[in-house]
This record gives sequence, C-alpha cells and structure tokens, in this order.
Amino acid sequence: MAHKMRAMILERPQTPLKWVEQEVPQPGPGQILLKVRACGVCRTDLHVVDGELPNPKLPLIPGHEIVGEVVALGEGVDSFFTGKRVGVPWLGKSCGTCRFCHMGRENLCDVPGFTGYTLDGGYAEYALADARYAFVLPNNYDDLHVAPLLCAGLIGYRSYALAKDAERIGLYGFGAAAHLIAQVAVRQQRKVYAFTRPGDLKAQEFALSLGAVWAGDCDQSPLEVLDAAILYAPVGALVPLALKAVRKGGKVICAGIHMSDIPSFPYALLWGERSLCSVANLTRSDGEEFLSLAAAIPLHTEVHPYPLAEANQALEDLRYGRFQGAAVLVP
Repeated sequence: MAHKMRAMILERPQTPLKWVEQEVPQPGPGQILLKVRACGVCRTDLHVVDGELPNPKLPLIPGHEIVGEVVALGEGVDSFFTGKRVGVPWLGKSCGTCRFCHMGRENLCDVPGFTGYTLDGGYAEYALADARYAFVLPNNYDDLHVAPLLCAGLIGYRSYALAKDAERIGLYGFGAAAHLIAQVAVRQQRKVYAFTRPGDLKAQEFALSLGAVWAGDCDQSPLEVLDAAILYAPVGALVPLALKAVRKGGKVICAGIHMSDIPSFPYALLWGERSLCSVANLTRSDGEEFLSLAAAIPLHTEVHPYPLAEANQALEDLRYGRFQGAAVLVP
C-alpha cells in the first residue's frame, strides 16, 4: 500500500482547495482505512468551503459521499474485511451515550463527528472511517452512480420519510437529492411537483422525464394543492411560498443543513395546522433502509465525473447549476 496520497485540502474558508501530497492516515481502534474509488460533491461541501458552516476542522479534506475499498482494519473491527466496498456518509460518528443516542436519535447526538467537516473526508486517495458508520453498498450500482446515494439519497430519504402520508409532494430545488427522491415517490405512486430556479427549462424537462406530473418555476403555484413540500434548495425565501402551496394540515420540510434567512410571513400561511420542520443529518437505520430500497428499485443517478484535482471546478459548477444531477470526484 502507498505511504503517500494526494488530497484536496481546505486551509481556510472562502479560499480554493489546495492540491497536496501527504501521509496516508493509519486506522485507529474501530476505524477502517479506505482507498477512495469515488466521492460525491454535495452542496454542503459548498457551505463548508464558503464558511457558512462554523468551526470546521482545519486544515480539512472535504467530502462526505465516499465510496471506497477497505484496505486496512483498526483494532477491534470485525464487521468488514479488506477488499470490501463500502460507503461513508455525512454522519461519521456519534457518542453513543447522550440522551439522543439513547433515544435512537443519533442524528441529534450532542458530540457527533461529521465527515468532510469535523472529520477528514473523501476528496483524497485514501480516507479513514468509523466502521460503525460505513455501509455495505448495493452491488447493482457502480462506484460513480452509487456515490450520490450517500448524502443526496440518504438525507433526501430522511426528509421524504417525514412526508410519508403525502400523496402530492412538492420538491423545491431539483438537484442531486430531488432527482433521486422523485424516482422513489413515483415508484410509490405519489404525484411529484418539481420547482426549479426561474426559467430553468432544462431542469424542468429533467423532472418530467423522471415522472413528475408538473414542473415549473419556484415562484409559481402548482396545479393542485400539495400535501407536503420538501425544500432541497437552501433558500429561506421559499418557505412562505411552500407554506402557501400546501393544504391545511400539510407539512413543509427543510432538508438542508444550511439555509438563508427565512423572511417574515403572515401567520395565516402557517395557520390551519400546517407545520414547518427541519431535517438534521441521518441515522444508521436511515442508511440501511434507503440503500435496501435503492437496490430494489433501482434508481437512476445522473452523475458528472471530475478528476480529483478538479474539485474546485466541480464546486463552482455546482454553485451555478451548470449540470443536472450530481458531480462525483474520481481519484
């Protein structure tokens, strides 16, 4: 195994990632070392790089949609073997002892670790992971196409599960997460309404091709009143629009870890027992349930590969919506 690896490093927020060579890390107790095969590029990576999420580990290797091959085991790891392909998501570890962990809500752990934020991630040739937070991946996806399932899919699915009783679902922001969850919803015979950036006809056509019954600008009203709306776009101004679009008793779910400020809105939009909630991280059971579902459907993931050294370009293309689906870095 190599002793040196190449990685893209964030030295300071609001600066480009730096291409470096450094020592390959060694797994400690409970950890596995992965040779990275692919790593998805997520909008949360942009929030970290842009300094919108406070107190990242610095210097930092971003990336939390890691597909890798196990090449070394730390002490006490008996759940994997070398050569196994696994995936590593955003939630990289939890304490296991706080009240939320005891409640089975490890996504709200008081002392968590987040891959590519407080823990080094997958914008590198090798990465460490807590063996408890690595998932066996479905065999019917290659490395490129399985990577987006590890955040766009997992966080998207957790938000979708909060709308489990909805027949008509609005998806605001039709990117990496929405294009996966739309397929799940269509498979479950629900009606999907896709809301995109104003005038983004390409995204609207993409949504319709995946089975959405309607697609339009985010400031438009859908043809029917919605049972629930999920906001994948980190735009607080969409919250009042989504509340206006859902029925009495409906739900608006904010799926991102970061969102711009929500403007004031009249209480009448919330009244009628409408609810507004956020989604935080994921649990291991979310991962197991979603990956099993993804294997059975299976999902079409629209991916755009970039060499690892072009991570800055991938982030910029994501920022300006220059592709449909998800970007994936390949070492």
